[in-house]
Amino acid sequence: MHWTTRRERFRAVIAGGRCVHPASVHDPISARIAEDLGFEIGMFAGSIASMTVLGAPDLIVLTLSELAEQALRINRAGNLPILVDADHGYGNALNVKRTVEELENAGVAALTIEDTALPASYGKAGQGQLIPIEEGVGKMRAALAGRQDPALVIAARTSAMQIAGVEETVARARSYAAAGVDALFLVGVETREQLEAVAGAVELPLMIGRMTRALNDIDYLSAKRVRVALQGHLPFMAAIRAIHDVLKSLREGQPPREIAGVAPEEMVKRLTRDEDYRRWLRDFLGN
Repeated sequence: MHWTTRRERFRAVIAGGRCVHPASVHDPISARIAEDLGFEIGMFAGSIASMTVLGAPDLIVLTLSELAEQALRINRAGNLPILVDADHGYGNALNVKRTVEELENAGVAALTIEDTALPASYGKAGQGQLIPIEEGVGKMRAALAGRQDPALVIAARTSAMQIAGVEETVARARSYAAAGVDALFLVGVETREQLEAVAGAVELPLMIGRMTRALNDIDYLSAKRVRVALQGHLPFMAAIRAIHDVLKSLREGQPPREIAGVAPEEMVKRLTRDEDYRRWLRDFLGN
């Protein structure tokens, strides 16, 4: 499937009337599992990218090229539209433009650019800081300028709610909407009052980064124009635990045949497209 086709499918989600939960994916197999299970879209988060590629925490030590390479591996594995967390665009507005170009070429359907000051400055580690609104607008305009396929979705991501409050969030939402982004990704929204303040200020589709108890109502979110609501990144965390426990059991002497929870051969063959490869062997190698 051509990249544009899956981008159009992502646009259909944010233009629709219902909120969806994306599948958190991190590699080709996880993306195929999500697609097989019927998820409308996938999400490749910056934190998960850092852990997958580097085994490192989310401190912006991952590079753009490393992110784009892993995104391409994920996108080549199937046809699931993927939303990528592109963090701060790996630098200033010119770097943002380059980030969009690289991720578009990697086949992503949508990406977010945030207005947090990253990476952490000397003496400021652990303190969330926002770049000025004017700089944020410049980044969003640069992101749009870097887009070659008009179907690619570009979302402005802001952490203003948890750093500076409702008024600042609304101001940024309005400024980014005026810059021409396709959607807004809100981090730190915890209450209905906070969400409604933003939803009432702009007409763009919304995405939220966390489902609090107050917001855990898909009908309510849909009515407030939230089209994508993350549920965390449990698949990757569960994979870490599973690998740890299996290796620990084997190290302690448990026989492999006694290890529980292992993927059956049929599932592995289906997810690795074994039948396709067998057919290609016959067709192209005469086997």
